Amino acid sequence: MKLSLKWLSEFVKLDTTPKKYIADMTMSGSKVETLEYLGEEIKNVVVGKLLEIKPHENASKLLVCKVDVGADRPIQIVTGADNVREGDIVPVAMDNSLLPGMEIHSGALRGVLSEGMLCSHQELGLTENDVPGAPEHGILILNEYERITIGQDICAVLGFDDYVVDFEITPNRPDCLSVIGLARESAATYGLKFDPPVPVVKGGGGNIDDMLSIRVEDPELCPRYTAKIVKNIKIEPSPKWMREYLRASGVRPINNIVDITNYVMLEYGQPLHSFDYAFLEGKEIVVRRAKRGETMNTLDGQERKLDDSMLVIADSVKPVAVAGVMGGESSEITDKTVDVVFESANFSGVSVRLTSHKLGMRTEASGRFEKGLDSRNTLPAVERACQLCELLCCGQVMDGTIDIDNANYSSRVLKLEAERVNKFIGIDIPREQMVNYLDLLGFEIIGDNITVPSWREDVEHFADIAEEVARMYGYNVIPTTLFSGATTYRTTPVITFEDELKSCCRSIGYSEAMTYSFVSPKSLDRILAPEESELRYMFAIANPLSEEMSVMRRTLIPSIVEVMARNINVKNTNPRVFELGKIYIPEVEDNKVVMSKRPLEKRLLAIAGAGDYDFFALKGAVEYVAKSFGLGRLSYVQESNYSAFHPGRCAKVYVGDVYLGVLGELHPTVLDNYNVASPIYVAELDSTVIFDKAAGLPLYTPLPRFPGSERDIAVVCDESVPVSQIEQCIIDGAGALLDGFHLFDVYRGAQVGKNKKSVAYALRLRASDRTLTDADSEGVMAEIIELLSERLDAVIRS
Repeated sequence: MKLSLKWLSEFVKLDTTPKKYIADMTMSGSKVETLEYLGEEIKNVVVGKLLEIKPHENASKLLVCKVDVGADRPIQIVTGADNVREGDIVPVAMDNSLLPGMEIHSGALRGVLSEGMLCSHQELGLTENDVPGAPEHGILILNEYERITIGQDICAVLGFDDYVVDFEITPNRPDCLSVIGLARESAATYGLKFDPPVPVVKGGGGNIDDMLSIRVEDPELCPRYTAKIVKNIKIEPSPKWMREYLRASGVRPINNIVDITNYVMLEYGQPLHSFDYAFLEGKEIVVRRAKRGETMNTLDGQERKLDDSMLVIADSVKPVAVAGVMGGESSEITDKTVDVVFESANFSGVSVRLTSHKLGMRTEASGRFEKGLDSRNTLPAVERACQLCELLCCGQVMDGTIDIDNANYSSRVLKLEAERVNKFIGIDIPREQMVNYLDLLGFEIIGDNITVPSWREDVEHFADIAEEVARMYGYNVIPTTLFSGATTYRTTPVITFEDELKSCCRSIGYSEAMTYSFVSPKSLDRILAPEESELRYMFAIANPLSEEMSVMRRTLIPSIVEVMARNINVKNTNPRVFELGKIYIPEVEDNKVVMSKRPLEKRLLAIAGAGDYDFFALKGAVEYVAKSFGLGRLSYVQESNYSAFHPGRCAKVYVGDVYLGVLGELHPTVLDNYNVASPIYVAELDSTVIFDKAAGLPLYTPLPRFPGSERDIAVVCDESVPVSQIEQCIIDGAGALLDGFHLFDVYRGAQVGKNKKSVAYALRLRASDRTLTDADSEGVMAEIIELLSERLDAVIRS
């Protein structure tokens, strides 16, 4: 629902800014979608007066105009329009001005300076309906406009100096699909009393009963039908103020009669329809169900096939409108119309919805009727239409109103239970304050009885009353409290561990991914899983959404690679991603998954990187996680049989002798399957092992009291010997005296021989209870050298 703040100001005066207004309305329960200033695209455009017009000296079709724009001096503008005359009042776009879709700057046209531009209505974003009589090709002439001054901002002249608020109205609040409804909400939000206007109709055009009779044959589908007649109408454009309000509300102005019906629909929220009285055969309106096979042409020129479930408005012979949806072509208002019947009716929302759906027609009127409108609103709405007819001198309103009311409306009465409301919301406000809130919203309170207004059919229970109090009090100021009997949140060790594991990964620059646990069986084909692989035993979903989500995953690798591929393909050149997710391991009997038994759920941690990234960066991330949880030293075993990974660039990871997971570079074929050209490195770790092996709280280690001793060692070994085995010899040989070590050189070349390599380490030795002697250090080194020789056939490099 689009609301013009200018239109709103006619009902309630608010001392606030547009931005503050939308914030306050949102907090009181009326959600705002957008705030738009209508003149946002029009800057530095003013009212000007043409003082002098003369031909262009270099172009026969151009004119040079001297224009008074209210400045110190007139400006010169070159134009090609031929509808301007000296003395005309016109819109002038000055130098450095802004129009919809264009900017205007001074410049020379065929050798003559032009300091701006004279504007047509199209260039100002208007249509011929917005400015009746404006030339199709030419400058907009403002001579007939009242109360304008030279130099005035054109936005104020054309109604663009207005803000429009677009509200998202929920289906239970059809009363807010109107300016009056939103004015009532606005007044209540700011603590102001709202008194809706009461339309006054003078009449005097004879008795309506002498010209028209109405019969409602299906009161269930039409609880109320109200009509009035206006005679001797004059079809002409609507006044400027009405056209501006309609345009701001997103409705195209047409003519005074049609515009009045649209205006009242927006103001009151009650759809109206107008019939040409001359085309109502039998001078009768019958509200009935359509006859099977009956047809009619609607206002959009389409022939509609009707059935007996649809409600129609008919004369004594034929249908002239589809009730609540659209009028008929046969009774359309034209320039030759003399007398008009205004219809203001209340139709069943369900019936209108079904009819509009069957006919494939959804209109502004049907959208309102579907939500269920207030049956007591039909009379004020039609009287407002007639009041506007008199105000605009459109015609003569006949005395009397035909009002067939079968709604049997009775007010709903609820109890005000102030203490219960306070307890329910979690606040403590006096009963008088609650009464004031409800009174501002239109509820009538006598004692403890609350009479619900007719336009609030959504208020049915105590909780609805509590909601009204809560939103007027302010959701943002309701104190935070626990539910009655609620306890504070207590986490579990596993949840705490998983939160810490995620935090650990984020701390080294990895972003968390969350993917579905159900995948396609073909996902294993993409990572080259062999047919005989145990990963092929997957738990099938009984009612999958699609083939792509038909089984529960056995590994996180396809999921994390899919995320990596998507990032790489959208130019994220250095993605770093992790996921802590579940896999599902079913029971297998006779090479078949046992679907009757619940699969084992297991948590895995997947880590992946690409771009400026390599195997050692991934290994570093894995070791950082291990170190953060005190797992101790990890060991790696080269793996060449895992088909998803590049041969020779993959390793299994162990904590002691417990398998932790696998890491490596993905196989080139896998990358091709995901349409990725650059290498991707992935690790998949068992988070349960990390949890089980975690050291818990770190223990304090005092600073060393005694100095250490540093030694270097370089050994020559076979090329195939993993560095991890060399390091294990150092750890075992040095024992408790080893304070630390690091690799500082690897050499391959003629000096060490073919298929050999030289590996050099720096060792730091220290005892906690004494200063080491040379004998102590030499003894440690001798033990290390002996182990290297025995286990690896390695020798000291000479």
